[in-house]
Amino acid sequence: MRASLLVILLFCLISYRGYAQSGRVSIKAVVTDTSSNALSSASVMLLAPTDSALITFGRTDNNGIIEFKNVKRQKYLFKIMFMGLLPYQALISPEPDGDMNLGNIQLKELNKDLMEVVIKAARAPLSIRGDTVEYNASSFKVPVGSTVEDLLRRLPGMEVDQEGNIKAQGQEVRRVTVDGKRFFGDDPKAATKNLPAEAISKVQVFDGKSEQAKITGINDGQREKTVNLELKESHKKGSFGKLSASGGTKERVAGKASYNRFNDKNQFALIGYGNNVNESGLSWGDYQDFRGSRSNDWGEDGDFGFRGGMMYIYSENNEESLTIGPGMGGSNRGFSKNYGLGANYNFEDKKTSFNTSYFYNQSDLNLNTSSLRRNFLNTGSFENSDQNSTNRFTGNHRGTLRYENKIDSSNTFVFLTNLRIGNGTTLYNSDQQFTRENNLVSNISSADNWNDAHSFTMANTAIYSHKFKKKGRLFSASAGFYTNNSEADSRQKSINEFYSLPDSPPDSILNLNQHNGTSNRNNQIRSSAQYVEPVGKNFSWETFVNFSYKDGSVDRIVNDVSDTGETRNNFLSRYYTNDITYGRLGSSLRYSNKGLNILGGLAVQDLTIKGRFSHEKDGAEVARVNRSTTSLVPAFTVMYSMKNNKYFNFEYRKTINEPSVTQLQPIIDNSNPLFITQGNPDLRPTINNSISTSFNMFNPGTFSSLYIHMSYNMINQQIVQSQVIDENLVTTYKPINVDDGKTLNTYLGYSFPVIKTKLNLGLNGGFNYASNPTPINGVLNNTTTSSFNFGPRLDLTLGDRLSFNPSASWSISDTEYSINSSQNQKVLNTRYSVYMTAKTVMDIFVNGNFNYTIYENKSMDFNQKIPILNLSVYKIILKSKKAEIRLSAMDVFNKNQGISVFASQNFSQTSRTNTLARYYMLSFTYNMRGMTASVRRR
Repeated sequence: MRASLLVILLFCLISYRGYAQSGRVSIKAVVTDTSSNALSSASVMLLAPTDSALITFGRTDNNGIIEFKNVKRQKYLFKIMFMGLLPYQALISPEPDGDMNLGNIQLKELNKDLMEVVIKAARAPLSIRGDTVEYNASSFKVPVGSTVEDLLRRLPGMEVDQEGNIKAQGQEVRRVTVDGKRFFGDDPKAATKNLPAEAISKVQVFDGKSEQAKITGINDGQREKTVNLELKESHKKGSFGKLSASGGTKERVAGKASYNRFNDKNQFALIGYGNNVNESGLSWGDYQDFRGSRSNDWGEDGDFGFRGGMMYIYSENNEESLTIGPGMGGSNRGFSKNYGLGANYNFEDKKTSFNTSYFYNQSDLNLNTSSLRRNFLNTGSFENSDQNSTNRFTGNHRGTLRYENKIDSSNTFVFLTNLRIGNGTTLYNSDQQFTRENNLVSNISSADNWNDAHSFTMANTAIYSHKFKKKGRLFSASAGFYTNNSEADSRQKSINEFYSLPDSPPDSILNLNQHNGTSNRNNQIRSSAQYVEPVGKNFSWETFVNFSYKDGSVDRIVNDVSDTGETRNNFLSRYYTNDITYGRLGSSLRYSNKGLNILGGLAVQDLTIKGRFSHEKDGAEVARVNRSTTSLVPAFTVMYSMKNNKYFNFEYRKTINEPSVTQLQPIIDNSNPLFITQGNPDLRPTINNSISTSFNMFNPGTFSSLYIHMSYNMINQQIVQSQVIDENLVTTYKPINVDDGKTLNTYLGYSFPVIKTKLNLGLNGGFNYASNPTPINGVLNNTTTSSFNFGPRLDLTLGDRLSFNPSASWSISDTEYSINSSQNQKVLNTRYSVYMTAKTVMDIFVNGNFNYTIYENKSMDFNQKIPILNLSVYKIILKSKKAEIRLSAMDVFNKNQGISVFASQNFSQTSRTNTLARYYMLSFTYNMRGMTASVRRR
C-alpha cells in the first residue's frame, strides 16, 4: 500500500512538469557577441524581480539559442552571463497571450569603464565556469539559524541525506573547505553541521586535485569532488557562533556550542557538545582509530608511484589486545552519554599554510541485545541464542598538524603529524544456549568479562618536492615514522555446561576464570622517492621506490585465577616478535593530453616477514617464521575528462597482501572454550586482481547527472577461516588459503530537476555479487550472495517556506550454500523516509522526520516493522532573529529499537537491541553574530 502511494506521488509530480495552461508561456532568445557570433554555453537565468531569487536557468546551445518552455506568465529578471563579456540583465513582462521571443541579444566586451557595471550585475544566483559551479548563497532562502547543511539541500545539483553525507553532481563530496582552508581535517561534516548558513557568501563545487598531485605537481588524473564555502566579508573579519541547550522527559539533556573567529590569514574555531540522547561524535572511524588500525587511512602518507601492490601493515589489528566487546551504539542502539570538545586553527599566506586541530570525544554506552544465530553443517543445523549486555566507556584524543612551505617557485616542503590517544573500559555479560535440530540443548554458557585498554598512535611524515627548470621534470622524496602502542588488562570468567541427553545433568562443566595482560608495541619507518622526466610533448616517465621497515612485539600473559591466587597459564600465554621489511621499485609511462590520462606501469616488490614465537618473553622458542616473497605488480589506468562535464575511468590493479604475523603464529588460543582459534605458519599471500570502471556525466544546463560504476575482483589464495565443529558444537577456526573468490559490484545513479530550482528526482540502484569458499568440517562450502537494491528520492524546495524530501529504498539479498541448499537465505530490507520543514505564520516552523523500516527473513520466521516519527515546532525570537525556541517529540510511536538481519558464510543471524525510545525536549538556541571587527581607515 505504501509503495503504491509513493509511486502515485512520483507520477503526479513528474506529470506536473508537462502540463500547460493559459497561465504558462515559453520565452526564447538568441545570444551573440557584438560580431553576431553565436555564444554557446552561456548561462541564462530567470530571476524573481523582488529579491533576485533563482526561478529557473539554462545554457545556450551551439547556435546560441535558449528557450524556457512552459514557465509561469509573470514578470522576470532576465540575466545572461558569459566569461569575458559584460553580463546582460533586463526586466521582462510577457504579454497576456502567446509566447515571448526576445530576439537577438548581443553581449558587449568587458573593459575597465564597464567594471562598475559588471560588479553590480554579476551577483547572479549561480554561475558556471568550466567544471566549477558557483552558487550565490543569498539567492537560496533558508530559515534563520540554519546550518550550511540546510543550505546545501536547497542548491540545484546537491544532495544531502539524513546522516549529512553530501553528493554533488552525482558524486560523493570528499572534502569541504572554508575559504580554501581545511576545517577540522578532512571531515566534510565538520563544516556543514557546525557553520551557520548566514555566514556563507558563495558555495563553489569543483573537481579538486588529489593531495599527491598538489604536492608533486604531477597530474595523476585523480579527482575528488570538493565544496568550498566562501565566507561573507562580515564573517571573514569577525566572530560568530551558536549556543544551544535542551532539557526533556526521562532526564534527557543536551547542549552544543560553536565559536568561530576568522580574518584574511587566520581561522579559529571551537566546537563542543554533551548529551544523553544518543547523539554521539563516536563514529566507526573513531572506534578504528582507538584500536590503532586506521593510521594508514590518515592520507598524505608520502607513498609515490601507482596504486597497487602491497598494502602497508601499520598495525597487526591484534583483537586479543584491544577486545572491548561487540556493538558500536549510535542513534538506534542502546543508551549513551556523549561529550566532545574540539579546536581548529588555520593560517595561510602566499608562502606558508598551517593547519592544526584537536578533538576529544567520549561515550558511555549501555547495550542489551538478544540475538539468534542459525549455523548449518554438511547435514543439519544448530542454533545459538544469546542474551548479552555491554557497558562501555571510550575516550579519544585526536590531534593533527599540517605545515606546508613553498620555499620558492621550485621547492616545496610539507610536514604532517597525526596523533591518537585512546582508552576504554568494557563490562560484558552473556548467556548463550546452543540447541540442535531436535530442540536438544547441547551447551549452556554464561560469561562475565571485563576489559581495560589504552592506546597511543602517532604518524609523522615529511615530503619534499623539487621542480627543475625543464618543464615537467620533478623529484620528490618523503620520510615517515609511525608508532602504535597499546596496553590491555582483562578478566574472563565463564561457566560452560555440555549436555548429550535432555533433562539430565550436564556431561561436563568447564569453568574459566582468567586474568590477562597484553602489551603491543609497533614502530615503523618509511621512505619513498620519485623522479619524473618528460618524454616528448605529452608523455612522462615516472620512476619510484618505496621502502618500509616495521618491528613489533606482543606480550600476552594469561593467569588462571583460583581461590588461592593467580597461576601463570603457559599454554595460553605467548610472546612473539615480528620484523617486516617491504620494498618496491617500479616505473610507469604516462600520457596526458586534452583530458586523456593513460598510465601503464610495472613494479617489482619484495616482502620479508620474520617472527619468533614463545610462551614467555625469555622462554624457549616454540616456532619461527622467516619468509620472503618477490612479486611483479602491473598497473593500468585510463582517465578521460571529456567535454560537457563527462568523465570516464578504467583501472586494473594487482594487489598482493601477506598474512599478518597474528595469523601465522602456530599457537592455539582456547581462552573462549566454545570458539577456539589456531594460527597457520603455512599461509601464502593473497593475490587480488581487480578491474573497475566508471562513467560520470553532469549537465550544467539542466543540472541532471548520471553516475555508473562497476568493479570486479578475482581473489586467489584468499585467507579464510576454516571451521571444524565437533560433537559438542565447539568451533575451531584456522586460517587457510583458498582460490576462486569473486566479487562484483555495480551502481547506477541518475538525478534530474522535474521543476528547476524547486523539485528534483533522484534514482539509484545496484547489483552486487560475492562468491566466497569456506571449508566446514573438511568440506568446501561455496557461499554466494546476490543482492539488488533500488531507491527513488525527491527533493522539493520552495525557498524558506517548505522543504519536503521523501525517499524509499528496497533491498533483496539472496544467500546460497553449496553443501546445504536447504539453509539458503533471503533477506529483505525496505525503508520509506520523509523529511520536511515548513514555515507557517509568525516565523513558526514545523519540522518532521519519518522513517518506516521493514526487516524480513522468512527462513528464520523474522518480520519486524519499525516506524520512527520525530516532530518539532520552533519559533524565531529576539531582536534580529538571533534566537530560537523549539519543542520536540522524538519517536512519537515509541517503537525505536536496534535491528540487525544478515546472512554470511554458514550462518544467518537476527538481533534486537533495546534503545532510547519516546521522549520530549524543549530547547533554546542563540546565534552569536554581528560581532564584526572594526576596520581603521586613513
